[in-house]
Amino acid sequence: MKKRPVMTRQGPLVRTSNWAGVTRGDPVVVDGVKERRQQWVFVAHVLNEQTGDEWVEVRGGRQGEAKGRSFRPEMIYPLTARKGARLVGQSLAVAPQLPIY
Repeated sequence: MKKRPVMTRQGPLVRTSNWAGVTRGDPVVVDGVKERRQQWVFVAHVLNEQTGDEWVEVRGGRQGEAKGRSFRPEMIYPLTARKGARLVGQSLAVAPQLPIY
């Protein structure tokens, strides 16, 4: 069972722990030359309400690292999109992994 989403607000920034069917701690793939070979977990989706900018915060990196990074939403894919060294399918921004009821 998925956890309830946690939403925090700091001025115009809104951070949400659930986004596009992933929750905090779920593994994701980042579409980047080096980032695709590394392991990442979802932390939060952030929206700046004043400018409309949004990004996704992730944690991970090479084996044993826990770096915090942020990427544009269209660069974040579900773990099932990785097929060897390439990505198949669409990003979570385009095709959210929502449960079917």
